[in-house]
Amino acid sequence: MIFRIIATFLHIALLIFLGATLLNAWIPPTFFPALNLLSLAFPGLLVAYLLLCLLWIIRWRKRALFFLAFALVFWNPMKRWINFSGGHDEVPDLKIISFNIKGGKLQGYEQVYDYLQKQDADIVLGQEYGGEFNVPGYPYRNEPYMQVAMNSKYEIKAQKLIDGGNIGKAFYADVDVKGTTVRIVNVYLTPFSLDKSTVKPTDDLAQNKTKVLYVLKRLIPVFRIHQQEVSLISEVVQNSPYPVILAGDFNAVPNSYEYYQLKGSLKDAFMESGHGLSTSFHDYKIPIRIDYVFASESVQSLRYEVDRSVKLSDHFPVITEFKINK
Repeated sequence: MIFRIIATFLHIALLIFLGATLLNAWIPPTFFPALNLLSLAFPGLLVAYLLLCLLWIIRWRKRALFFLAFALVFWNPMKRWINFSGGHDEVPDLKIISFNIKGGKLQGYEQVYDYLQKQDADIVLGQEYGGEFNVPGYPYRNEPYMQVAMNSKYEIKAQKLIDGGNIGKAFYADVDVKGTTVRIVNVYLTPFSLDKSTVKPTDDLAQNKTKVLYVLKRLIPVFRIHQQEVSLISEVVQNSPYPVILAGDFNAVPNSYEYYQLKGSLKDAFMESGHGLSTSFHDYKIPIRIDYVFASESVQSLRYEVDRSVKLSDHFPVITEFKINK
């Protein structure tokens, strides 16, 4: 009896926490940053919630129906992490690779360029690079902006830096894709720059408390910086006279404020054509998704792949193919 009461209250608490993550669509970090912190815990919260649903099913309790009904509310938020829709068989008009290369520090620029050249994409978007970003075989390149770069086989008609004065950077480039102008937005939001040694839990409770305070001191100010950055980027997307493809390293997980604001009316290419896990950042023991590709309604995602066959960076490359409906 006591166990059932405790488990029920725990289940209700998990439901409240999961529901709170949905509020990130409206409530900014400058007002209530704790909501964005909850988005980091979403996968764990959801797993715990579903396990308790399974417990009630095994025990033949009617409350299982109640909690399962509410689980449907989190169907789309869950699909941002894991999806089984698969791709489409149509012939693509455009292939894009988005890749945070970590300044070529892991394997060097030569191996990064060799990999990107072999993929034969139409457009290569790079984040967190140092110096020039010149993949062989790409005649068009954006201006040498810090942190974000683009190499293209299609002509760049116009481009502009979206600069909020922070470490993170973004730019847009209007590209002529087979007679249709598409606005490509490359995003690298300000990183948290967490030291893994100071994040890893220990057996010492006092040390763990210090580490939690350290993480909070790093996360919350960056959440507020992200709010400024996504406001500028969203304005560029909303005012675009052309279809938009927005991609890059958001340094933010699905269901976060950054995700909701940057996605806006765009479609998440992973949810449209991805299969399996969307996690792309593998530097920690638990991989997370912080790399994204969004697109306008008229740009159909045919394929979305996180290429885990290479470890040239602490991120995996994200490969997408699109059909542009004219």
